[in-house]
Parts: sequence; C-alpha cells; structure tokens
Amino acid sequence: MVLKVMVVVGCMLVTAGCGEEPEPAIRLKGAWLVVENQTPQEWRDVSVVVNAYYKGVAPRVAPGGRLEAPLSGFVTGFGKRFNTSVEKVTRVEVRATDVAGHPVALDWDETSGKSLADSLKKGR
Repeated sequence: MVLKVMVVVGCMLVTAGCGEEPEPAIRLKGAWLVVENQTPQEWRDVSVVVNAYYKGVAPRVAPGGRLEAPLSGFVTGFGKRFNTSVEKVTRVEVRATDVAGHPVALDWDETSGKSLADSLKKGR
C-alpha cells in the first residue's frame, strides 16, 4: 500500500535581479521532504522515491506548487516506513508526466548534489 502524500499548492516567488540563489527543487524541511515544481507545466501522476526503497505519490503538482510530505509517510511495498531516527536521505527520485505528456525527472544524490541539510541551515 502506497501512502498518498499531500500536495500543497503554493506560490513561486520570483526574485528578479537580487542575486539570490533559487531554492533547490528537492530539499528537506526538518523531517519533511519538499519537492517544488519550478516549471510552468502541471505535473501529473507524481512518484517520489527516497533511497531507492521508500515511495510516496501524488496525483498532481501545480506549476510553482510544492509537494510536502513527512519522511515517515514514505513506505516500502511491504509497508515499512522511513525511520528518521535511524536513516538519512541519500537519494531522491521524482518522476511525473507534464500536461503535454512529456516525462518529468528530477534526481538528487548525496554524492553528486548539494546537501539537503543545507536547506535546513538557511532555516527553510
């Protein structure tokens, strides 16, 4: 049984010319995983896999919207939940389809990407 994660529709803030680095599309917010749709297209049939083992899904994420879910909400096919007290996030894979039918793929890996913990240091 796969737990459907909440889709939180938010506004994407555009900061023109102020030199701030945009937030990464995949980030941690405490014990929550945030995936932001930074495209102008809606994503459909969104699947998020954490550490190649734990999965969460959402029917859609609006353009500029966010999918926010507690890490404990991600489960394996056998119902085992992600345990934040003994595991850390090492990989996140996001798969979806945009409204034109094109595949959407976002990946983050601790060996090749900016640390997800960096978003916590900024207080976000």
